[in-house]
Amino acid sequence: LLFGIQTSEAQPAERRIERQEYIDMWKDEAVRQMLEYGIPASITLAQGILESANGNSSLARYANNHFGIKCHGWDGPGFYIDDDKKDECFRKYFNAEDSYHDHSEFLSKRGRYSFLFELRMTDYKGWAKGLKKAGYATNPKYPQLLINLIEQHDLYQYDKVTKMPKRHPKE
Repeated sequence: LLFGIQTSEAQPAERRIERQEYIDMWKDEAVRQMLEYGIPASITLAQGILESANGNSSLARYANNHFGIKCHGWDGPGFYIDDDKKDECFRKYFNAEDSYHDHSEFLSKRGRYSFLFELRMTDYKGWAKGLKKAGYATNPKYPQLLINLIEQHDLYQYDKVTKMPKRHPKE
């Protein structure tokens, strides 16, 4: 203890979320969003995995932001970190479910993404390439990163779900 404050070395490390655990935690929410908004669940899950480092990024842990959505046009709270520029504002959410919902709203209500909704729900490759084309991410490898995640973890199976998953009470 230093001045009555526990130092970071003495604090237990936060347990990291493994990829399959992240998928298991968020697959039902991704399907709910797909059935409500028409965004393939595989795309939502792959973006969540990639953008939040399986829910382990500081943005996910401290701002419940699983999709790297910045504050543009946002009147809610912000979380400031260095990204493409220093001290960029990212949206901060009350919980991660709000992040999933806002991701769906973000894609469905911005004209630059409208062409994606003309694609088949099972066309995750088209969605991945289209997200890059529309400017969602600056990484030139973004489409391939999403496609690789979807194929490595069979996330495309969730694009075929037709019934809303039951909500489980929080423990």
